[in-house]
Parts: sequence; C-alpha cells; structure tokens
Amino acid sequence: MRHLTPADYRQMPWANGRGTTVEMLREEDAVGLSLRLSMATVAEDGPFSALPGIERVLVLLDGPGFVLEIAGARHTVGLLQPVRFAGEAAVAARGVTGPSRDFNVMTRRGAPVPEVAVLRAGQGAEAARLLVFAPSGAELALGRGAVSLGAGDLLDAAGAARVLAGGPVIAVGLG
Repeated sequence: MRHLTPADYRQMPWANGRGTTVEMLREEDAVGLSLRLSMATVAEDGPFSALPGIERVLVLLDGPGFVLEIAGARHTVGLLQPVRFAGEAAVAARGVTGPSRDFNVMTRRGAPVPEVAVLRAGQGAEAARLLVFAPSGAELALGRGAVSLGAGDLLDAAGAARVLAGGPVIAVGLG
C-alpha cells in the first residue's frame, strides 16, 4: 500500500502548452507510458493535447463544467461522471464559463482497461490494484483496518476498499 499526498505530486505543462497539470502518479516501462493519474484545470475553450495510443477517462471534480467535443460529437461533462475517449481523438473543451478542475486517468491502449467509479459513503470497489483519489478527504475501510485520506490524497492498494465517511472518492480498478 502506498499513500500519496499533494506534496508528492508535480506540476507540469500540458503537451499542447495551453495550461498545466498536476501529475499525481506516472508509471512507464520499456514501451513508454503505461499509467498516469493527474488533475488539470480547464479555464477556457480549446483543444486537448493529442495522446496517440492512450485511453483516457476524465472526471469533473468541481466548477461549472463544459462540453467535450470528441471527434465531432458533443458530450456534456457532468460533475463526477466519468467520460472515456481515445487519446488520439480530436478533443476540445467548449462552452467554458469558468474554471473547472478535472481528474484524469490515462492508460496505454492494450493494457487492462481501468474501471473508474465514483464512490460515496457505504459504497466500495475491489480490484487486483485499486487507486483511490479523495478530492475532499475520506475515511476508507481497507482490509482489516481503516485509512484516512486528506483532501487531494491518493491511495494505491490491492484488494477491496469501502468508503466509511467523507467522500466522494474516485476509485480506479486495474487488473
């Protein structure tokens, strides 16, 4: 089990140069990027970075939201509702009326597809590897004990977790 806090994250520019992201977790192997979790703020209309060979899931954390144009189709981004799209697709934010913060899951195509779920008190998830992000803090039951996550913390663990209090949390199940 690994417990990461905002002090462990790093800020970096977007690939397209139009903003910055907070990279929470990044894993690479001999082929390249295999997994990345990050947060970003969408503050204006504009294109997303193209990331060929990467599968993406975006979850709106806060703010007024926006519309994602994905390969010409429009998808309203609702609060805490995961949206999946291919990294090489032409993606742009439209209708941005104010800053919105989002959580991003990126995995290499061909790797196990992550199960991304928003959990509230009493709900749980289970996976061979479970990444749990707490935007505003939460208390989790994990194995035989409890774990407290502060605002912005990320837990990397195996098995099952259930939200006892606080939340909501975003659970990313791998494998």
